[in-house]
Amino acid sequence: MRLIRLFAFAAPLALLLPLSANAAWPAGVKDQYMSDCTKAAAQSVNPTVAKQHCTCGADVLEKKFTTQEIAQLMDKNTPPSGELGQRALKEISVCRVQK
Repeated sequence: MRLIRLFAFAAPLALLLPLSANAAWPAGVKDQYMSDCTKAAAQSVNPTVAKQHCTCGADVLEKKFTTQEIAQLMDKNTPPSGELGQRALKEISVCRVQK
């Protein structure tokens, strides 16, 4: 059950997030990420916890990925490469959900 919750949080991040190594989020992309992430996460936990988790994930992405990687992760027309998506999941997994 715990794995399902982690996947519910991680999947939107891997599929939708752009990653940046101390890079800036492309214009409007962080807002879209937060919206998509919180909607998905709120299906498993309360909205406050969902927002905390998604904020942590956005911060991790901003610190660990480039602007170009973030754009690739957030591109809804072209899914990110498996390697990039897995890297995003791994980095975001540091964000633990506190109930």
